[in-house]
Amino acid sequence: MNDNAPVFSIREQILNMAELITASGTQFLLERASDADIGTNAQLTYKLSPSNHFALDLGNDEDESKSVVLLLKVPLDREESPVHHLVLTATDGGEPKLTGTVQLVINVLDVNDNPPVFNQSVYRIKLIENTISGSLVINLNATDLDEGINREICYSFHDSVALHVTKSFSINSDTGEIRVIGKLDYEESRFYELPIVVQDKGSSQLTGHCKVLIEVLDMNDNIPELSVNSLSVPLPENSPPGTVVAIISASDKDSGINGQINCFLWPTGVPFKLESTFKNYYSLIVGAILDREQVAEYRMVVTVEDQGVPPLSSSLTILVPISDINDNAPAFTQPSYTVFVKENNPPGAHIFTMSAGDPDIAENALITYWIDEKLWPLSSYISVHSESGKLYALQSLDYEELKLLEFHVRAKDAGMPSLCGNATVQVFVMDENDNAPALSRSSEENLILLVVPMMPGHIVGKVHALDADSGYNAWLKYELVEESNSPWSVGQYSGEVSTKYYLDESEGSKIQSILVLVKDHGKPQLSATATLSVSLVTSSETIKTYINPQRSGESFVPLVDSINVYLIIAICSVSSLFLLATLIYMALRCHCKEKEPMVYGPGMATLVCASEVGSWSYSNRHSHILAGLSAEAGVKSDLMIFSPNIPVFADNGEFINGVDVPPDSAKKTGPCDLPKAVPDTQSYVIEVVSENALLKPL
Repeated sequence: MNDNAPVFSIREQILNMAELITASGTQFLLERASDADIGTNAQLTYKLSPSNHFALDLGNDEDESKSVVLLLKVPLDREESPVHHLVLTATDGGEPKLTGTVQLVINVLDVNDNPPVFNQSVYRIKLIENTISGSLVINLNATDLDEGINREICYSFHDSVALHVTKSFSINSDTGEIRVIGKLDYEESRFYELPIVVQDKGSSQLTGHCKVLIEVLDMNDNIPELSVNSLSVPLPENSPPGTVVAIISASDKDSGINGQINCFLWPTGVPFKLESTFKNYYSLIVGAILDREQVAEYRMVVTVEDQGVPPLSSSLTILVPISDINDNAPAFTQPSYTVFVKENNPPGAHIFTMSAGDPDIAENALITYWIDEKLWPLSSYISVHSESGKLYALQSLDYEELKLLEFHVRAKDAGMPSLCGNATVQVFVMDENDNAPALSRSSEENLILLVVPMMPGHIVGKVHALDADSGYNAWLKYELVEESNSPWSVGQYSGEVSTKYYLDESEGSKIQSILVLVKDHGKPQLSATATLSVSLVTSSETIKTYINPQRSGESFVPLVDSINVYLIIAICSVSSLFLLATLIYMALRCHCKEKEPMVYGPGMATLVCASEVGSWSYSNRHSHILAGLSAEAGVKSDLMIFSPNIPVFADNGEFINGVDVPPDSAKKTGPCDLPKAVPDTQSYVIEVVSENALLKPL
């Protein structure tokens, strides 16, 4: 029975055939199939799948042992089809028919039958000049349809290429990359022609050809150049506008619009400008008035720019120093100075330093100082150092003799011509406590007769002393030297000596001495003593009345009468009533005149300060004192008005209110500081001292 299908010994049969070389009609023997059946069931027939290149040659049908032959009908082309796949089928003669198959793989072997080919014969490239070395120009791509070594190709320049081309370009033999290796300059060469040859590596080498045409494009690659042909420096500050400072030339190697240039100056606010004189030449000229004191030198940048796209530019820095002329006079920091100097200064003491400034330089700013003595000869009092401006007091100043020195200090520079400036200086002499209180009369010449018995508070006499100083230094205070167990008391500020308690015949010695100490308020405190001799007499004795006529400058006023006790009591009563009426009248008068203007008179410049014990002031205008009535026990508040010329000091002697003061003049005096100035043209002081005080100038 036909139960066995035809079987090939292999499932795939591979055949290798060279393209184009194998001629038509060439036969290739194929392997036969086998069938285990017998007879008709083992008779095999073969069939080949359809193919344009191959067919089966089965030989004679009567030959049972005929072979299976593959016949080539058309030559093979590997580039058309490198591999052919066929199926050979064997069919037996049984019923049903059984088949078997084998795969035929026919490999077409390559031969070098195709030359390398470029995709175009001419390549046109545009390159900008100054393309950097190593830049890729083009990557040539030639193809070869062969395979293996026949497909491998090599690129190169043709032998006819120009020498300058090989210096500017290179070609990679393996990849076909053309790169720039030199400098491309439009001004030197605008066009390059590169003939290219490509060749395969087969046994019989085949070649291909093409041309690369490179056009160089002009670029704005030349920077404009600047140069200074002449420069006139330093430039005097009085140079008029239009003065030529420098000549500048500009150039650009490019042509056309790339070679057209514009020139401008920076910064724009300088007093200079550029003017075009002729082609590519510019003049730097003065455009405005110069002042060295404002700007000593000008640093300017001249920039030139072409009109290419993008534009190129270059810059040049020009430094123009300005030379000085003597056009500024020396000037002091303020028009007037106030200087305070303590009296009794050592001769030659430095009291102040004048300082003037001149914005010029060199000899134009070299300043000398001197005192203008046209208004007042001062050579014996004040001198100024010509170079440093230091003021010196040539002699010891005495406040009691000289209170104010006012003069002008001038400053002159060394320029040609020289210029001058001046300032007013006011030197105030400050009082020191250098005068002790002086009694107007010696105490040994005073004798007071006092009739006992005497009521408490009876005024025995008055001590009168003067002090040549001023202010606190001249304000006197009275006190008893031995006040304990003494029947006497003295007014602290009036100097009036009175009884402390009732006196009668039993009171000790008939003659008693009262020692009064007079002290000022200065530092250090100075003092003097006065002795009053009091003789106690009784009413039963014959009393010789001693009346000492009052003269100007007495140290006391005797208040003793020679009448009997009863008359004294009557007079005291009447006096008390009169005093009471007077006090009531004065109180009413003061109440009615609270808002009346102050009465004042001229006085000397004095120091002013307020404290718990009195007042003192300093004014370079006027000072006035108005004394009123008050209780003897104490002193009331003060009213002080200061003129605007009173400077205010700091503790360290610095400027305050525009006044330069030495450090020692800023020290505090007494229990208060120097007061600040308030706007006024006069200066007044109201000082309430005691109920019996008199109105008198300080």
